Amino acid sequence: MKKVLTLVLVSALGGIFTLSAYKLFLEKDDAVVVSTTDSTPSFLPTTNLNALYSAEDKVDFTVAAENTVNAVVHVKNITISTGQMSFQDLFLGRSPQRAQEGTGSGVIINADGYIITNNHVINNSDKLTVTLNNNKTYEAEIVGTDPKTDIALLKIESDEDLPYVTFADSDTAKIGEWVLAVGNPFNLTSTVTAGIISAKARNLDQTGTFLQSFIQTDAAVNPGNSGGALVNTNGELVGINTAISSQTGSYVGYSFAVPSNIARRVIEDIMEYGNVQNGILGISGGALNSKFSEELGINDTEGIYIANVIEDSGADKAGLKEGDIIKEIDNIKVSKFADLTGHIGAKRAGDVVNLTVYKNGSLKTIPVTLTRNETFTMPLVGMVKNAKKEDLKRLNAKNGVKITDLDGQYETYWKKNGVKEGCIITAINDIEINNIDDVKNALKNKSQYEPLRIELINSSGEKERYNFR
Repeated sequence: MKKVLTLVLVSALGGIFTLSAYKLFLEKDDAVVVSTTDSTPSFLPTTNLNALYSAEDKVDFTVAAENTVNAVVHVKNITISTGQMSFQDLFLGRSPQRAQEGTGSGVIINADGYIITNNHVINNSDKLTVTLNNNKTYEAEIVGTDPKTDIALLKIESDEDLPYVTFADSDTAKIGEWVLAVGNPFNLTSTVTAGIISAKARNLDQTGTFLQSFIQTDAAVNPGNSGGALVNTNGELVGINTAISSQTGSYVGYSFAVPSNIARRVIEDIMEYGNVQNGILGISGGALNSKFSEELGINDTEGIYIANVIEDSGADKAGLKEGDIIKEIDNIKVSKFADLTGHIGAKRAGDVVNLTVYKNGSLKTIPVTLTRNETFTMPLVGMVKNAKKEDLKRLNAKNGVKITDLDGQYETYWKKNGVKEGCIITAINDIEINNIDDVKNALKNKSQYEPLRIELINSSGEKERYNFR
C-alpha cells in the first residue's frame, strides 16, 4: 500500500514540475488587450468622423437659408432697342423696335420694399419688374445708382410688409468663414449654394480705372446671381454677388461680391443725399514687396508706399508726404491698395480715419479727414481738378478747372504749345466748365463722332482752342 501511495505522489510531483517548466520556458507570452470606454482609437471609419464633433460644432445652413430665400428677388430688365430699318419701315415711316430682356437678382433690405442690386443688372432699362419668391410680381423704380461700385437701389410698392435681410459688418468677416450665395440663376426661384470666403480685398480691374475691393468666395455663382445675397451662417448680408472669374461665362470656382459695408454706405447716401458722397484719402502709390522696396532703396516690404499726394486733399492737409508708408488704417493692417480702398469705400467725405504711418524713421498715428474727389483724368489732357479762386485769378480766368498732371503720351505736344500744369480749361465742346462734374457731363454727352473741342487759357494767359478728332 505504501508503495502505491509513494508512486502516486512521485507522479503528481513530476507532473507539477513538467507543467511549471513548460509555462516558464516554452510557452510564448501573448499580450492581453483591455478595452475601456476612455480609450481613443487611432483611426475612425469615414462614416463615423462626425462623432468627433458635438452638435454645437456642426455648421447648420438651414436657418440662414430660410431667413434669406424669401428676401431675395428676381429682377427683370426690359430694354427697348431700335433695330435696322427695312425698306418697308422706311416706306411706312415707322421705326423698328424690339424688346431685349435681361435678368438678375436683388435683395430686399427693409420691409418697405427697398431692394439692392447691381447697377449692371438694371442699366439702360425701360421697364423693371421684380418677382418675389412667392411668385408675386411688382413694377420697380430706380431710386439711384453708383456705377463705380456697381450698386443700385430699387423700390417696389407693396400692401404688406416684406421679408428682408439685415446687414452684417463685412470688415469682421474672416477668410475661411462659411457663407451662402442666394440668387436666381437660370431664371429659377431662389437658389442657395454654400462655400467659404476665399479672400478679401480683391481688385479685378487691371486698367486702374476703378479701385475695387471684392470679397472672393468659392460658393457657386452663375449668370442671374448678380445682385443676389452673400450671407453668413446667421443669414446676415455680408456682400452683394457681382462677378465671376470665368472663361466660359459660367461658374468655375471663383466669384466676387461687393462688401456689405460698401453697399450699405452707397445706398444710405442715395437715400439721404440723392447721390453718393464718396470720400477719398488723396494719395497715389503702390503696395510694397521685395522688388519694389529694392527699387525704392528701403527695407520695408509691407504696407502702402505713398508716391504722390493730391493738393488740398485730406492727406495733404494731414501732412502726409511722398515716401511715407501706410501700415494700418483704423487698426486694420494693409498690405495692398485694395485693403486701403476697401475700408475707405465704406466711408464718406467728412469721415475721419486713423492711419498708422512709417514716417521719418518712426511709426506715427495720423488722423485724416476724407474729402470729396475733386480730380478727374481727362482723355488726351491728363488729370484736372477743381480750380481755386487764386488759380483762376492768376490767369485772369472767370471759370474753369486746373490741369495738375499732363497725359504722358501728349505731354510733349501740350508743352510745345505753351500748355503745362496750372493752365485752366474753360470750356469743352462749347459747354462752360466750372468744376470736374461739368467735365464729366460734357464728355458723357459728346457724340461718338463729334470732335473734342477744348478751350483753355495757356501759361501766358492767352485763350486757345484745340480740336481733336
